[in-house]
Amino acid sequence: MSLQIDIRKHFPSFDLGVALEADSEVLGLLGASGCGKSLTMRCIAGIETPDEGRIVVNDCVFFDSEAKINLKPQERKTALLFQNYMLFPNLTVEENVAAGIGRSVPEADRRRIVEEELQRFDISTFAERYPAQLSGGQQQRVALARMLAARPGILMLDEPFSALDAHLKGVLEQSMVSLFEAYEGTILYVSHDIDEALRFCDRIAVMESGHIMEVQDGRALMDRPTSLAGIKLSGVKNALEVEKVDEHTVYCPHWGVDLATEEAVPDNVKAFGVRAFYIQQAAAPGTNVYRMRVDRTSDSRFDRTALLQFLDRREDADPAVGAAEQEMRFLHQHLYWRINLLGADRDALPKVGDELLISVPPEAIYLVTR
Repeated sequence: MSLQIDIRKHFPSFDLGVALEADSEVLGLLGASGCGKSLTMRCIAGIETPDEGRIVVNDCVFFDSEAKINLKPQERKTALLFQNYMLFPNLTVEENVAAGIGRSVPEADRRRIVEEELQRFDISTFAERYPAQLSGGQQQRVALARMLAARPGILMLDEPFSALDAHLKGVLEQSMVSLFEAYEGTILYVSHDIDEALRFCDRIAVMESGHIMEVQDGRALMDRPTSLAGIKLSGVKNALEVEKVDEHTVYCPHWGVDLATEEAVPDNVKAFGVRAFYIQQAAAPGTNVYRMRVDRTSDSRFDRTALLQFLDRREDADPAVGAAEQEMRFLHQHLYWRINLLGADRDALPKVGDELLISVPPEAIYLVTR
């Protein structure tokens, strides 16, 4: 294995506990802000020190709490790309790219390596410029070139597109592809964007509250997530806790309805999910067909999202709550339905106040136990 990590670190309000193995691949760390993704990479780089555990990269022990091993960051031969790129403002592009190359490398080899990376990322024409004279996209390409020039044992990228607009992000994705094709080893890629993770990562590790919830290839995560965190992070809007009723039925307290499932219901079922674009309008009553009212709609470029209220839900007395809690309860009690706007009859689209029969296909329901 190129990377083996099994670490724990305690904070007053947060505990990190990560166990992962990776080969020569792009492994995504996917999770919400504050879940421990960046902290994990900082522990590998030596910027943070775990309380206990072990980190091994390419058979080199970076950290071992039992053996009292804790290499300094400069001894670890890692490359960590932060969101702001952290270029040296007083060095030219060429000098920035050369900065990570070890002093033991002969001068002729240093020049050859720098020229290779300048050409790879198409930045040779502004080799003599300083970072302040570059656009954000050009700065990112310089940072990527510097990473490869250093010949690190592991590459780590911390949300490298978070500060870029959509157009520039699309252009610079090709630079990232060049990086991944040129590097042989483990690449850790932190993101909270499922589409970004699917484009770049061979496997995706879903993180929540400092822990790895599941590790799958991207297609498997989309087709069959195995945790509630995986369901939510894979883009499922309808993801809620449920209780088992029988072998093929669950009860959703937030919606106040029973749901039939094609998949057998585990005894320890925790939650379910159904993607908003699997929801269908029905012509007649049937299995998982509900009377619903459209309470909200919103349009994006290609979709209309409708929030639907269950008209025949079981009503339980709700305690008094504040405004923020009331809004969250409102969202949880509604089903998200996504309708493709391309080629749609605008007059037939759902509008606020419409009452409809809506079907939740049993075969489209995910069930998870954690």
